[in-house]
Amino acid sequence: DGTGTGRRRSSSSHGSLRPEDWDRDLLLDPAWEKQQRKTFTAWCNSHLRKAGTQIENIEEDFRDGLKLMLLLEVISGERLAKPERGKMRVHKISNVNKALDFIASKGVKLVSIGAEEIVDGNVKMTLGMIWTIILRFAIQDISVEETSAKEGLLLWCQRKTAPYKNVNIQNFHISWKDGLGFCALIHRHRPELIDYGKLRKDDPLTNLNTAFDVAEKYLDIPKMLDAEDIIGTLRPDEKAIMTYVSCYYHAFSGAQKVRLYPANRICKVLAVNQENEQLMEDYEKLASDLLEWIRRTIPWLENRAPENTMQAMQQKLEDFRDYRRLHKPPKVQEKCQLEINFNTLQTKLRLSNRPAFMPSEGKMVSDINNAWGGLEQAEKGYEEWLLNEIRRLERLDHLAEKFRQKASIHESWTDGKEAMLQQKDYETATLSEIKALLKKHEAFESDLAAHQDRVEQIAAIAQELNELDYYDSPSVNARCQKICDQWDNLGALTQKRREALERTEKLLETIDQLYLEYAKRAAPFNNWMEGAMEDLQDTFIVHTIEEIQGLTTAHEQFKATLPDADKERQAILGIHNEVSKIVQTYHVNMAGTNPYTTITPHEINGKWEHVRQLVPRRDQALMEEHARQQQNERLRKQFGAQANVIGPWIQTKMEEIGRISIEMHGTLEDQLNHLRQYEKSIVNYKPKIDQLEGDHQQIQEALIFDNKHTNYTMEHIRVGWEQLLTTIARTINEVENQILTRDAKGISQEQMNEFRASFNHFDRDHSGTLGPEEFKACLISLGYDIGNDAQGEAEFARIMSIVDPNRLGVVTFQAFIDFMSRETADTDTADQVMASFKILAGDKNYITVDELRRELPPDQAEYCIARMAPYNGRDAVPGALDYMSFSTALYGESDL
Repeated sequence: DGTGTGRRRSSSSHGSLRPEDWDRDLLLDPAWEKQQRKTFTAWCNSHLRKAGTQIENIEEDFRDGLKLMLLLEVISGERLAKPERGKMRVHKISNVNKALDFIASKGVKLVSIGAEEIVDGNVKMTLGMIWTIILRFAIQDISVEETSAKEGLLLWCQRKTAPYKNVNIQNFHISWKDGLGFCALIHRHRPELIDYGKLRKDDPLTNLNTAFDVAEKYLDIPKMLDAEDIIGTLRPDEKAIMTYVSCYYHAFSGAQKVRLYPANRICKVLAVNQENEQLMEDYEKLASDLLEWIRRTIPWLENRAPENTMQAMQQKLEDFRDYRRLHKPPKVQEKCQLEINFNTLQTKLRLSNRPAFMPSEGKMVSDINNAWGGLEQAEKGYEEWLLNEIRRLERLDHLAEKFRQKASIHESWTDGKEAMLQQKDYETATLSEIKALLKKHEAFESDLAAHQDRVEQIAAIAQELNELDYYDSPSVNARCQKICDQWDNLGALTQKRREALERTEKLLETIDQLYLEYAKRAAPFNNWMEGAMEDLQDTFIVHTIEEIQGLTTAHEQFKATLPDADKERQAILGIHNEVSKIVQTYHVNMAGTNPYTTITPHEINGKWEHVRQLVPRRDQALMEEHARQQQNERLRKQFGAQANVIGPWIQTKMEEIGRISIEMHGTLEDQLNHLRQYEKSIVNYKPKIDQLEGDHQQIQEALIFDNKHTNYTMEHIRVGWEQLLTTIARTINEVENQILTRDAKGISQEQMNEFRASFNHFDRDHSGTLGPEEFKACLISLGYDIGNDAQGEAEFARIMSIVDPNRLGVVTFQAFIDFMSRETADTDTADQVMASFKILAGDKNYITVDELRRELPPDQAEYCIARMAPYNGRDAVPGALDYMSFSTALYGESDL
């Protein structure tokens, strides 16, 4: 709340207290209750002793209401209603209510404080009531610098203790703990009672007891606080401190009023004298200033010397009007005020028994009136003289202004005209610009004739001003002469410019015709040279001898046209030379170039020289390209001759290998030997392929993209060669696999020939594979029941999943043999292998490492040991291995 308490503000302007706040205060710090008991008891006794009584116990002695009513009568100076003298509870409640009603009648709002709680000795409510009384009768009426009550009391303490460097009063609790605040208040009002210089901030106990003792002994303020309680409490009780400090305020403020009364009387007498003296000084100064102003103003008003200019006379009139409007009225008021002040001062001196005032010599009211009369006499006729003189100058100035206006208009019009007529812009102008300049000059000549009348008027006005003896006639005459001289010069320059424009026009018309003819012939010749340069520098791409021969013929035809072209060039340059001759002869300053073209003779000669240089270069390039095309043709023929031999040879070998793999001449071993002989002959053919690769590289480096001497490209040869090598290798592998299958399955050569015959019969496109429908027809021919019903379709799907597990849609001869051998021969199964392991294990469900190593060859035994999982059955022994899951995994039936 600005006092440093950080707790709450009163709920009304009279310091009324909310009981809930009071309860919380006591609960927060029980030490406060002790401080308040002592302080409030002492405060009450300081007033009750005036009635010859006191209290010992604050909550007991106020219970019957009698001393409470007595306390209120003492501190208010008013009589309360007659108290009840009975001892019964009802009598006590009645007395307390009378006291509470009196407190309420003083504008204090009592919140939840009832007579019953006081009669019952409720210490919290009793202390709250006493605090309310203290606020209303001891603190509320304190007023300092527009603040009242608590804030006013705090501001009073701060003002009184401000000179003391160790005191800083910011609140009514911790600011007073060191005792210096109390000592400073006493020392400020009664310095003889305390030796403040000997007090120390670090000795609060001494400071507090000193202040309490001195206040009780010399100021009649009883001890309301305990020094030990204040020091021993973290934060002293605000209400106890405020109550005690308010006693200081009432003690010192009352004494100060008593001492101030005699001083006030002295001050009042002195103030009257000071005021009168000030009025005298003011009169003297005002009278001196007014007389000085009149003295300065009269010579100014008496001066009747006329000015030469209207502006100067108008300024005089304006100054006089400012004097009448701005400067004189305040002086009239000063003169009036001076008389009033003089009369007022004499009256005050007479009433206060002082002698009359006598102004300095020459400053009497009559002296001022005489001077003022002289001022008004000087004013007479001044304004009339000013107006007559202004009217005279106005007539003369009107004529001079008319001269200046017409002269200014004429000078403004002629400004720059001489420079314009003297400029030689026609020397650098084109024909069209010359014609425009002539039109513009004609318009100017018309304008010049129209201004002749104004020049004559200017001369007439100047003559009239001379006759009227105008004060500034010399400058008027000089200006008029300058205008006339300039007018004559403009006429001469106008004629000279017309002659120059007409002469230049004729020369430029001749040059314009030559320029036009030059442009008409230079443009097509320039286009021809640019086209020739483009053709001569054009990069050509040819692929045959015929194409380069065509380019050579066209180039020879172009060279035949060059002599005629040179004649045209000479003719064009001749036109340009004729223009140059005219320019030099008549000294024509050409502003620009030919308006009809941007092509210059220098540009024509440059391009012509470039064409002449490009012709032999083109000859050389065509010869070099002709030689290159001859070399390319040799490379084509060389490659074509070899490719036409190798290509058919590869095709023949492919067909022969296909026939070997299909035909059934001899045994599989005979076919294998035959194929290996073929493979050897194919490998021996590799150098021819390499040689062809070398020729192909030369063709690529020469950037040859076509070859009419062969239909075979190197890519075709490479693909065919790689396919040939792959086919022979794959065919040999197929025969080797057939031999392995025959031997493993016990298939006879006759059965193998039968399988081959069946497969070849249905391989109608000789691709070496059977499609689904071809394979199905083959199976039916071999006696398989796979009709078109659902059962037949399911059986065929099962067989296809065996022969074509990757779902490629074709059946190879090897897959066909594997299927047929599985269908016609006995094979080992997982059950058969499992039964064999069981025999080796002695009919047990597991087998041991020792048994494997004893019964099987070493490498096969270790193979089994590394891959068999441990056996986990009930009959297992340490190191037992599971041969059953191992047997199943061998045939792909588990995840082992």
